[in-house]
Amino acid sequence: MTRPDRIDPARFAGVGGDPTRGETVYWASGCASCHAAEGDETRTVLAGGYRLATEFGTFVSPNISPDPVHGIGDWTLPQFADAMLNGTAPEGAHYYPAFPYGSYARMTDQDVADLWAFMGTLPASDVPSQPHDLTFPFNVRVAVGGWKLLNLDDDWVGPAGTEELERGRYLVEALGHCAECHTPRDATGGLERDRWMAGAPNPSGKGNIPGLTPAQLKWSAEDIAYYLETGFTPDFDSAGGSMASVVANLAKLPAEDRSAIAAYIKALPEAK
Repeated sequence: MTRPDRIDPARFAGVGGDPTRGETVYWASGCASCHAAEGDETRTVLAGGYRLATEFGTFVSPNISPDPVHGIGDWTLPQFADAMLNGTAPEGAHYYPAFPYGSYARMTDQDVADLWAFMGTLPASDVPSQPHDLTFPFNVRVAVGGWKLLNLDDDWVGPAGTEELERGRYLVEALGHCAECHTPRDATGGLERDRWMAGAPNPSGKGNIPGLTPAQLKWSAEDIAYYLETGFTPDFDSAGGSMASVVANLAKLPAEDRSAIAAYIKALPEAK
């Protein structure tokens, strides 16, 4: 029951990737925030090395550049889809959910293929990936199968009903994986869906991630969209910390995508 799921390669046999569309998926998915090399102003050299300190230990993002030795250049599209949708490595091991495949599991096959096509155009890096530094028992990777059994669920959570809301929901819940930081977690590390986007402790232990429900965020949809483009708040403050990197990604999206995200946020129900 806890064995890693694998994708049938035939599922992607007729799915062609478009790198132009894939670039939009890339920025919306936030790949650069964790995997871009330090100091890389283009945010496209995916050498990894970002360190995420948590109560379970420190996770270190791997090299996912097209390098065939140190990156993922020798992977196939189905293997990439396995990682994105199932959290499964090519050799069949579980990935830790610090990699937000719990959200990416909602991606369409076409977006996975387009992202793969775009990533193949990026610079290769020969920087070796570094191991995670986790405490026992969290360094026992096989236990992640139990976590997936309890928590890996690709059902939608937030509001829809219009084309704009559905696009916003897809950007927030799938590609943007916003709930991974903005939603509290239960004792198993799963997202508390009845408190969706209601804010959560910072995984690093420093402060809290703000909630985005109507009672917590009074900004207009226009304010939210402007913030996602520029990083400036209605109070003339600016985005800092990890959110500054998120804004750098979302600023590259079409304006209608940022508006869709804002519409979704404004339509969120209150947490229970």
